[in-house]
Amino acid sequence: MKKIIAVLFSVIVFISVIPPLPASAANEDVLTIRVCNWEEYIDEGGWDEEEVIDLESGDIFGETALYEEFEDWYYENYGQRVHIEYSCFGTNEELYNMLTLGDEFDLVAPSEYMIMKLLAEDRLVPFSDDFFDEENELNYYIRNVSPFIRETFESNEINGEYWNRYAACYMWGVVGFLYNPEAVSEEDVSTWNILVNEDYRRQMTLKDNVRDSYFATLGAIKGDLLLSDDFRNDPDYHERLAEEMNDTSPETVEGALTFLQQAKDNVYSFETDSGKADMVTGKVLVNLQWSGDAVYAMDQAEEEDFELDFSVPEECTNLWFDGWVMLKDGIGDSAEKQRACEAFINFLSRPDNAVRNMYYIGYTSSIAGGTDGDQIIEYIDWTYSAEEDEEDTVEYDLGYFFDGSLYGEDAGEGSGEYILTVPEEQTRRQLFAQYPPREVTDRSAIMRYFDSEANARINQMWICVRCYNIGKINAAGWVAIALAIVIVISAAVYMRLKEKRVKDVKVNRRPLRIRQPR
Repeated sequence: MKKIIAVLFSVIVFISVIPPLPASAANEDVLTIRVCNWEEYIDEGGWDEEEVIDLESGDIFGETALYEEFEDWYYENYGQRVHIEYSCFGTNEELYNMLTLGDEFDLVAPSEYMIMKLLAEDRLVPFSDDFFDEENELNYYIRNVSPFIRETFESNEINGEYWNRYAACYMWGVVGFLYNPEAVSEEDVSTWNILVNEDYRRQMTLKDNVRDSYFATLGAIKGDLLLSDDFRNDPDYHERLAEEMNDTSPETVEGALTFLQQAKDNVYSFETDSGKADMVTGKVLVNLQWSGDAVYAMDQAEEEDFELDFSVPEECTNLWFDGWVMLKDGIGDSAEKQRACEAFINFLSRPDNAVRNMYYIGYTSSIAGGTDGDQIIEYIDWTYSAEEDEEDTVEYDLGYFFDGSLYGEDAGEGSGEYILTVPEEQTRRQLFAQYPPREVTDRSAIMRYFDSEANARINQMWICVRCYNIGKINAAGWVAIALAIVIVISAAVYMRLKEKRVKDVKVNRRPLRIRQPR
């Protein structure tokens, strides 16, 4: 009895020292928003003290994960408690399979062709009119998105629906080759055909997904056309380029199969994420890579005291985007969820948070800043500009991205505010990868959404590529295969006959009967 009283007394004392919740907090509901993003694609915080980015406009530092900081920011600005249930996916196809199998999310960040697929399937919720209100000081996305990105999203459509109504660009970039300049010439790596260049046999890696590898293949097999003066000078060049780089006709797919089978025999491996490490360790010399991952690998190589470079083939490149979209299956008709999702996009689009993301993951934000501060261009200047007494420097023009200069038919010459003086090496290294010059984006094409027929065609082609290439088997190989087949069939026949003989014996062997006397 004494023990029971003692326990009760302890409980009473414990409860008495717990401070009571404020009436407002005790009664309010917490809104849960389910966000699914690429792996390692947001600032997780935990920076070391020496990682402080000290800009003129103020220091930037990542202490905690941005999705956790958003919860407090949202409560301060909207007066409602929200919880971000954050999860990740590895590929666009993995995300689509998750959705197909019944996983429900409110906000996801797929790439452009998957955004188009979801939009074509009527699975997305359009942004509210308030999201586009530039007078709202909390609408950081529409106030600070790059004019280059904004124009791209406002001019591309799927089934009559423009991207900007359903998607907000998060990160963007191009595709090219990460390479070791000590062993690979800049000329060799300036074409997609390096994938079948036997001088680098078993020293290259190719992406283990059909869309990126197919795009690179089209750049190679259509190279003569893409580099021709007639094609380049066509008034409808960009439209024609987009058509050629999204061609899924049977004859083109057949040509792609032949090229990829040849490339498969020439490269070291197909990879999804290991290419960066293979380059840094020197296992391979050339890696087909997204610009953001190329930046990461170049940074890692510098820590090992050697350099890697990045090249975009002369034929063309893929201009890719990852963007935030809201899903009908998750949000439904909830105005509260939609407001929180749009606020999450805006929070990540605040210039200082965009800087944190770029520093942490190496990819390039769609945010240019300006309306809400110059942290983005300050950060690029802080990261890449040459020292005052540095030699071998060049001017690097970023006007097309930041203020739209040299962009569009009515563009002027630009103010020069976004021309940086940088070390010459940065024209082929991290700065080039993060912010490719206008001449590179001018020869870029976006991957489109393929309908079911086209998807089936290229997926079957990819299965043939990833399976063993029987076209490369020589006469001795065919003899060995035939011999193996004969042995297997003979063994199967022998076992079948043996089983039959045993069965016949069992059937014909009658049991002995003892004759009984009458």
